Amino acid sequence: MSRGFIKEGDQEEIPMVPPRAYLPEGVPNYVTKEGLAALNEELKGLEAERDQVGENYIMGNFIDAKMKLLISRISSAVEVDITKANKNVVSFGAWVRYNGRTVRIVGVDEADVNQGLIAFTSPIAKALTGKKAGDVIELKGAERIVVEEVSFEPMELTRIAHDKHTEASATTERKSQKNIINQIEQNQQATEDETVGLSAEANSPRGFEPEVNPMEFLPMVNERGNIVGRALYLELHKGNKVLHPAVHLHVINNLGETKRLYWWHVAFGDTPEKTLKRKMEETLGLSGVKPKLKRQYIREDKTEKELVYVFTIVSEENLPETPQEKDYLGLFTKDY
Repeated sequence: MSRGFIKEGDQEEIPMVPPRAYLPEGVPNYVTKEGLAALNEELKGLEAERDQVGENYIMGNFIDAKMKLLISRISSAVEVDITKANKNVVSFGAWVRYNGRTVRIVGVDEADVNQGLIAFTSPIAKALTGKKAGDVIELKGAERIVVEEVSFEPMELTRIAHDKHTEASATTERKSQKNIINQIEQNQQATEDETVGLSAEANSPRGFEPEVNPMEFLPMVNERGNIVGRALYLELHKGNKVLHPAVHLHVINNLGETKRLYWWHVAFGDTPEKTLKRKMEETLGLSGVKPKLKRQYIREDKTEKELVYVFTIVSEENLPETPQEKDYLGLFTKDY
């Protein structure tokens, strides 16, 4: 809305503030160094605009609302140091050439598919994550993805032009990208539908599902819990025994009996307490409950090595049931 059409005392409603780029709930706000700098520059621009509008109530509140959303993104940003990445494997911040086009995997606020920048939450980024040069991703009804090169040094990105001379090729490019995205999403939906069908068939009550996110970054720590780096989930669960933190939660009833056992990986940029509090609210619906830290120790098996923080709470809530399989319960054998 132009400032020229707004007068002091106008009773117009404040213009609707457009939302920031979509970031799924519970997903860390990963950003590149360049992306974080761009967010801070955007904030400076809004601050300058705010000074210019002075006492204009409508525009002032509009800019304030935009700044609030932006500041929230900046404060939650987790800058990823790509110098510590496995240079042979696609992960956040990588430049990837596949099927003759080159993209870079970036944060949600940085993404611009027309400029070759794709969000790490996008279907294509998820499909590429963890792959190496030479890997092939087969997709039904769409071209297969052939990973040709992975780099953490800048590469020329494939941009989609919009002038009349290149519009035909750009349209073809967008259709190709759309076919790939559609097929990946269909594959993901088929997997979800199959899982839902199996759950319904078993007629089981609400249950806790351990989180497995191969593209999530987890912190690497030393035995004192100090962060020494970061790595993808899939890299930390291939038997390389790189130490990373996890939280175990024992839910005890008023009789002192352990009724539920939960676990989560500590998110990159979080303390164990912060991850546990967030997961209790998001997964268990518990808020305002203060867990007690009982002990910490190192748990090791054939696939991973974890620095485990054991917490307990007392609750009589009807919480999601936890698996009773031997492999799951075995995770907690040294907690006591």
